[in-house]
Amino acid sequence: MNVIGTVGLPGSGKGEAANVAAEAGIPVVVMGDVIRAACRRRGLDPAEHHGRIAGALREEEGDDAIAARTLPLIREAAAESERGTVLVDGLRSTVELERFREAFGDDFTLVAVRAPFELRAERLDERGRDDSDSDLEALRERDAREIDLGLGETLDRADVEIDNTGTLAAFRRRVREVLGVAAGGENVADAGADTDPDADPAAANARGDGS
Repeated sequence: MNVIGTVGLPGSGKGEAANVAAEAGIPVVVMGDVIRAACRRRGLDPAEHHGRIAGALREEEGDDAIAARTLPLIREAAAESERGTVLVDGLRSTVELERFREAFGDDFTLVAVRAPFELRAERLDERGRDDSDSDLEALRERDAREIDLGLGETLDRADVEIDNTGTLAAFRRRVREVLGVAAGGENVADAGADTDPDADPAAANARGDGS
């Protein structure tokens, strides 16, 4: 089993990295889905209560609650994957990181996706998922909350870093390298070099990700 976790601030490109994995046939487990499921079980709207329920889970079950609830989903996805690789989207804290390292040992790799504040804000504004995506102050406050939770230290402890400041094609190519797949989704060992050319730089701001 090969488990690859991603960590990054809002708008850094974690979602696009997950898209690349899915296109390559690699199952993606989104940690936030655990919280959304908990919201629905409590009869709450995940869009309104996501943060509150995440906090409640940690208070009720420990700081590693979300990681612990994610573990069986990862193992299930790995068992069903022909590649034996799973991408875990959205680590937030060093406690979660340690839980995954304890569970998977050397089979776990943490990938940090990085981009500067201004570029992340531009991407979120263009994505426009909700009104807060265009609010710079709201983004700064969100960054601060994530960092207070431990995301900054988790970023610093990553095994691999991906700089997401260039073109979309360059970013996607780098993600495929980290995942070990070529442009068409083949294993790198079974395919030639990825020759996908860089897109026009303007395309970088059209990437669908964000989180």
